[in-house]
Amino acid sequence: MNNITFFFCDQMLATSASLPLEMLKAGESAAQVQDRQAPALQIQSVGLTTDKVKTGAGFDITPDHCLEDIMETDIIFLPALWRNPKSSIRKNKRLLTWLIHHYNQGTIICSVGTGVCFLAETGLLDNKAATTHWYYFDRFQRDYPKIQLKRQYFIVQAGNLYSAASVNSLADLTVYLIQRIYNKLAAMHVERHFSHEIRRSYKSTSYIDGQSHHPDEDIMQTQVWLQDNFNKNVVLSEVAKQFEMSVRSFNRRFKDATGATPLHYLQQVRIETAKDLLKTSNLTIHEISEQVGYQDLAHFNKLFKRLLNTSPNQYRAMVRAKLFSVE
Repeated sequence: MNNITFFFCDQMLATSASLPLEMLKAGESAAQVQDRQAPALQIQSVGLTTDKVKTGAGFDITPDHCLEDIMETDIIFLPALWRNPKSSIRKNKRLLTWLIHHYNQGTIICSVGTGVCFLAETGLLDNKAATTHWYYFDRFQRDYPKIQLKRQYFIVQAGNLYSAASVNSLADLTVYLIQRIYNKLAAMHVERHFSHEIRRSYKSTSYIDGQSHHPDEDIMQTQVWLQDNFNKNVVLSEVAKQFEMSVRSFNRRFKDATGATPLHYLQQVRIETAKDLLKTSNLTIHEISEQVGYQDLAHFNKLFKRLLNTSPNQYRAMVRAKLFSVE
C-alpha cells in the first residue's frame, strides 16, 4: 500500500491534498526511524494533463503525470472542490472512467468534502454509504438519491471507498491509513505532531458500511487483512498463526465478534467484490472469479448461486438492465 496518487484539478482545495501528503511523509519518516527496512512511499500527482491547475486559493500547481500514465496504484486521494462542484465535474469526465478502472483493480479511493461527487458520478457509491460536506447535504441527496448519505458521520467507509466530510476528517482518515501502511506507532507519531487535541479513534467515529462494530481489536485487524488480501490464496490457519492465535481461538473470537466464521466473512468480501465487477466491468465470469481469489470457476459459480440465489451471468444481466433502463 505504498504507491499513492493524488488527483489535481482546477477549483480544488489545496489543503485537501497538501495535508494528507505531508502527514503521509511524516508517517514514512517515523516508520523508517523505527525500522530502516520500512518501505518508502511512492507518491505522485495526476491531472487530466500535466498543465498547471488553479486551486481555489488562486495559485497554480502542476501535476506530475496525466491520468493515463498511472494505471496501477494502491491509494487515490480525490480533493475537495471550492464552491459548487458541478463545473469541475463537467470538466473532469475522463476522471470517472479512470476511477472505475482503479476500483476494479482493488485500489483504495479516498474523497473529501464535495470531492465525494467525483465518486458519486461514477455510480460506484450507488446503494452504498457515503458522506460529504454538511453545506451540500441536501443537494447531494437530491443529485444522488441511490447513495445512503450518512449525515451524522464525518468518515464513511464502503469497502475500498472512503468519504470524509471535511479536511479535518481527512486528517483522521490519513492517520488510520498510516497505521495500515506502517503500524500504530507511526500513526500515533503523526497524530501527535499534526493534532494538538486528543482525537477519538477512527473506528469509534466512522461509519463502516457492511461491518458491525465490536471491541475485539485483534479480530478487527484480521478483518482489515482479509479485505486487503481477499484476491490471494488465503489459508485461514495461516492467518490465525500470523495474528498469533490458534485456529480454534481465531474461529471462536471471529464468530463472537462478527457473527460469522472467518470463511463466511472471506466469502462475503469476495462475492461483494464480484458483484461490483459484474456491474461495472466487462471482464468475463472466469476473469472475475480469478480476480476475487477463486481459480475454480465451477466453485465460484456454485458459491455465488448459493449466496445470492442467482448465477453470475443472471446477476450481470439483471444489474445491467437496471443500470441502463430509462426511468
